[in-house]
Amino acid sequence: MKEFALIFRLKDLADFQPSPEQMQERMNWLASIAAQNKLVDKGNTLLPIAGSAKTVKADDVVTDGPYTEIKEFISGYIVVKAETIDEAVAMAKGNPIFKVGGNIEVREVLKRD
Repeated sequence: MKEFALIFRLKDLADFQPSPEQMQERMNWLASIAAQNKLVDKGNTLLPIAGSAKTVKADDVVTDGPYTEIKEFISGYIVVKAETIDEAVAMAKGNPIFKVGGNIEVREVLKRD
């Protein structure tokens, strides 16, 4: 089985004010993955970063944000086990982040032997 990072992104810091009901819905989603024994790491499920971001590159190059074309902020991540990326995407689709205009990036985790 492979591991995949589910990276949670929101358009605006204002979207990062979940109600108790929204938090419960998210916890239920997380519990359903854990119940399948597919939750590897809850990670930092909340990364409350305010303000702007910069990316520092070689040769003293500094750019705005992690992506020049996308102005979003990362609100957290988890790592799940799945046979394929499509299975990991199916897990991601149940997350309530979509109700507040967020999205989830799914990436396979590189394993080194």
